[in-house]
Amino acid sequence: MMRIVVFLALVGVLAFGVAWLADRPGDVTIQWLGWRIETSVMVAVFAVAALAILAIALWSALRGIIGAPASIADFLQRRRGSRGYLAMSRGLIAVGVGDARAARKFNEEAKRLAPAEPLALLLAAQTAQLSGDRQEAQRAFAEMAKRPDTKLLGLRGLFVEAQRREDMATARAYAEEAAKTAPTPAWAGQAVLTFRCAAGDWAGALAALERNMRSRLLGREAYRRQRAVLLTARAQQAEENDRDGALAFVLEAVKLAPTFAPAAALAGRMLAEKGEMRKAGRIVERAWKANPHPELAAAYANLRFGDSARDRLQRAELLAKKTPGHLEGALAVARAALEAREFDKARAALAPFLGKPTQRLALLMAEVEQADGDEGRAREWTARAVHAAQDPAWTADGIVSQRWLPVSPVSGRLDAFEWRVPLAELPGREAPRFDVEMPAPSVAAAPAALPLVDIPTARPATGAEPSEKSSETSGKPPRRAAPRPRRSKPPAVEPIVPLAHVPDDPGPEAETEADPVPEASPEGWNKLRQMFKAP
Repeated sequence: MMRIVVFLALVGVLAFGVAWLADRPGDVTIQWLGWRIETSVMVAVFAVAALAILAIALWSALRGIIGAPASIADFLQRRRGSRGYLAMSRGLIAVGVGDARAARKFNEEAKRLAPAEPLALLLAAQTAQLSGDRQEAQRAFAEMAKRPDTKLLGLRGLFVEAQRREDMATARAYAEEAAKTAPTPAWAGQAVLTFRCAAGDWAGALAALERNMRSRLLGREAYRRQRAVLLTARAQQAEENDRDGALAFVLEAVKLAPTFAPAAALAGRMLAEKGEMRKAGRIVERAWKANPHPELAAAYANLRFGDSARDRLQRAELLAKKTPGHLEGALAVARAALEAREFDKARAALAPFLGKPTQRLALLMAEVEQADGDEGRAREWTARAVHAAQDPAWTADGIVSQRWLPVSPVSGRLDAFEWRVPLAELPGREAPRFDVEMPAPSVAAAPAALPLVDIPTARPATGAEPSEKSSETSGKPPRRAAPRPRRSKPPAVEPIVPLAHVPDDPGPEAETEADPVPEASPEGWNKLRQMFKAP
């Protein structure tokens, strides 16, 4: 609409000017070289305009003739570039689709039309990768790494190729080279951090983390958490040789992440060794309130060296009161009560959780009963531990570790281990793998390694109890087992030991009873007596 208004306005101004000149006639006389030209003003104006237009046309034609070769060359170049970019785009699409034949075709065309273009080099490298030609791909990426505009892309490609060859030293060198640029690429920063963590170079990992933070590759909270993890790992490494340095590292880690259990437990132990009991207690208590953990309970119970078992029990009860109703608090109290020989107090602490016991709880109850002299109940609780729910553990990438580790041994990911129940309990999940630091099977070890079954559900094939058979054959009255609380039948589980070979629980005095003797016919007994008669 605005253009129409402007056009009409210009036409109106032009018409007004022509009319104004027509209403004011005049004469124009030109004398030059004996020539005399007389005309009106209107004709003179139009003649000047026509001459100007003719001059412009002639000048344009002359310029076109002079610049024709350059224009033709420029046109051909643009046409060649358009064809080259079309070949590169089609080649990249073919790579994305997975059509190696079409990718090679368009790659050859792109090399012919635009060999120096960055996309042509990228297409050549990806075509070689799609075709399985690793040497050609490495050559293309190396050529890209030599150019300033494609250096990072070439280093990334060389890094990936080195990883595929499992040449981690070369891959780390490419990542370190890429990380020197500013800002640091995300892949290079993460790769350098991972490599340094895998090598146990915690000082180098902290430097890489600082560089990633300056490049804004991670948020503030993530930076604080990862720095706390690295400082804790460095403190663990320096704990034996440099106690003061290790304490400084772990205190900084606690400042960055106060609820991080491994850092708080280590800080509590080291401060307790230096006699700073109150400061150690505050650190452990703060972490315990957020995440109750057995390492924190152990550190809190041993804040003062040389305390008696009853003193440790009082301290465990004080810590458990800060998280009422939590299983970890009950386990800490029961463990301290067991060491103090307060068996009733240990049972009372675990009583609210006996309805659905976990493996650690069942094994701890077995230790309590065994220490109290009730072998039968100890075996019963050990058997129940086989079918009990799993306890939280340090888990990462399907690995269950007995202690916290700063990085995953599978993926190398920093801060991968989490204190949670392994995913094997969930339906459709693969069973977790345990690390090599698992202790030998014992009453306090992982129940999954114990060759036990739920004894009350096991029955001999003949339908009679072995204890009853032994009483009949030996002439002794049958011994009654101690009464046991009734419980619901556990789900069917494949036994580790065949049920026919599992002896029944003989009770607390099983060691004094004779072994079960199979029943025999009178003829068999007569033959046996004949063998031992004097000649």
